[in-house]
Formats: sequence, C-alpha cells, structure tokens
Amino acid sequence: MGGYLNTGQTASSTSNNEASCFTFPPEWHPHLATIMCFPSKASCLESLWEKNCEEIIDLAAAIADFEPVQLYARPEDVEYAQDLVNQKVRIPSKVHVIPIPINHCWVRDAGPVYIHDATGELAIDFRFNEWGNKNGWEGMHGHYRYGNPAMTKKELQENMDFACNVISADQSPSQVQRVEPKIRAEGGRLVVDGNGTLIVAESYMVCEERNPGQSRDEIEQELRRLLGAEKVIWVPGRKNLDIMDCHLVAEVQFVRPGIVVMTRHSPEAEDSDEWIKCEREILEILRNETDAKGRQLEIHFIDKPDPRSLGILPKDEFASLYFNSYFCNGGLVIPAFGSETHNWNALETWQSLLPNRKVRQVPLRTIPLSGGVIHCVTQQVPAPKA
Repeated sequence: MGGYLNTGQTASSTSNNEASCFTFPPEWHPHLATIMCFPSKASCLESLWEKNCEEIIDLAAAIADFEPVQLYARPEDVEYAQDLVNQKVRIPSKVHVIPIPINHCWVRDAGPVYIHDATGELAIDFRFNEWGNKNGWEGMHGHYRYGNPAMTKKELQENMDFACNVISADQSPSQVQRVEPKIRAEGGRLVVDGNGTLIVAESYMVCEERNPGQSRDEIEQELRRLLGAEKVIWVPGRKNLDIMDCHLVAEVQFVRPGIVVMTRHSPEAEDSDEWIKCEREILEILRNETDAKGRQLEIHFIDKPDPRSLGILPKDEFASLYFNSYFCNGGLVIPAFGSETHNWNALETWQSLLPNRKVRQVPLRTIPLSGGVIHCVTQQVPAPKA
C-alpha cells in the first residue's frame, strides 16, 4: 500500500462498459490495511479542528494495534500528523502518513472502494461530489450543520480527485486498477453482507444531484455489476434529512450474513422525529425481507443515548451511534460517548455478537459533532482472495 502520487500520474482503469465479475468483500474479510484521512483546516470549524485531528489519531492508534494504517494528509499537515502519531500510537511505524491533498476526514465517502475480480485487487472511484453538491450546506436549521463550512473550488476538486490519487499511489504489492463506474455514490451508503446482499436507500441513490436521469433499475444494475450483489434491498430513506441524504450507515450494519444491528433511539425522543420514522420504516422492511440466500434477517439493537444526557447543546448535531464501528483484523473498534451505562451496554452487545473478536472502545466527542463516527472515517483495503 501507498506512496505519494506525482500530480501527472493517472491510474489504470477498466471501461465502464466492460463486463465483469466484481465482488465487494464484507468489512470482516481480512485486511491488508486501513485507510484514513487527516482533516484539513478547510474541512471543519476552526474551534473543532485541533481536537478533530487528535481523535483521528486516537482511532488510528487503536486500529494500528490490529493492522497497518495508511493516513493521508495534506502535504502542509504531514509534520503535525506525524507528531501526533509519534505521541499517541504505541508502535508509530504501524501508521504511515502519506501526503496527498485532501480536506475531509470522511474517507468512507471521499475515498476509493476496494473490490476484487479474478485478476486481483481493484478500486472504484465514485468521484465524490460533496454528498450531491452540498458544499457548505446549511441544512434544515439555517446554519452549517456538522461543522462543514463552504470550500473553495480548488479544495472541492482536491476532494473529488482524492480517490483517483490514492488508487494511483497504491502500487504495492501491485498496482491497483481503477474502476470507473456509471453511477456516483459514496462508500458510506453500501451496506453488504459479503454473501450477495446489498441494502441501499433511494434518497441518496435515485438522486439528480448524484445520478441525473438514471432510474432505480439502471442504478441497481450498476450496483450489482460493481459489487457482485445478487439481491438489492431498497428502503426509501429521507432526502435532506442530513447532509448525506440519510446514509444507511446511520441506521443499519451487517454483523455477518443473516445478522444485522440497528440503532434504537432513546425513549425520550419525540415520535414525530424524522429519524424515528425512518428507523421504523427500515425495520419494517427488513423484517419482511430475506437476504440473497433466502434467510430471514436476525436483527439486534444498540441504544442511542439522548444527546442531552451527554451535555450536547440542542442546537448541535451529535452522531451518537455505537454501531457506527469498524471491523479490523481480529477486532472491532467502537465509540464511547459520555454515558457509562450506554457505553457498557454497547460493548456488551457487540462482544456477545462477536465472541471471537477483541472489541476496543475509543472515547469520541468532536468527530461526532462534525457529522460521523468511526465507520465514516475508515475504509478497509481487503486482502486478496485466498
């Protein structure tokens, strides 16, 4: 994995008309490494930046105990990133800081999505466009939600080019081939079980800002081609409910084939809340669906704490999602928030579902205030098929 990309390089790529037998390994498939991004000052509010950087390195340190981490940072931020790595990571050499221009820490959406075919490792470049052109999005409350200020045209282009740059730089153990899709997507919307099942929402896929003029059937055909999906379960989602148009990473995650976890809001939450309605809608659909192999889905729940109990101001958005976690080799990294009871219950639930993995909890506050949790800031590089 990895090296710095010279500006003039381009990645090799497959034609988007080319027939293929791609597969998208599940997140628990063995990894070569994890890729992460160091946030730039342009990507979040000034008051959040320093702590955001520290929490990214705290997560990198936890993951590095299980597998190597490739941390991409702007050239001018490399020294600061390396200093934090040296301070916080038990074996600093396990985190490799690589200079490539990027602004977001949201590598799950902005970065490449690694897949396999018969020849080896490839990566999809979905040409990230700020969640459907939501640069500086003011959202539903008239302010910049999740600390996402507007960026310059140059910064936006850097974000769009990032996946291609990473793929081009990824030449070890061999050059990764770039796949050009017919659709635009983000990695945070692709919920797969590694056994042929894909869950997606219409709100972010059948979307003029991402896939203009394309029908649901056309989009599904391309998703099947790119990810090796045999069955696609569609849920409606909610357009503009958040900056991502209701990525399912906020609602559901596979633990293994046939078993999913979902978030469950606190009893104090208002029944009229759109997230509650969306959650119930997804639950109803999943209860009445089977996976690609005809299995009824087994559904487990992890409670979401009321942000007010964590000292979060009502005007702030806080992504307190315990199942927004990350599989790594032999482990699972999950967040800890300010509630000891919820922290313990989440740890206990995950450990019972994954008895053969070591579950590690990392305290987070600023990353959730910026719009995501652990899954959003990580992306797996799957090992070659055995």
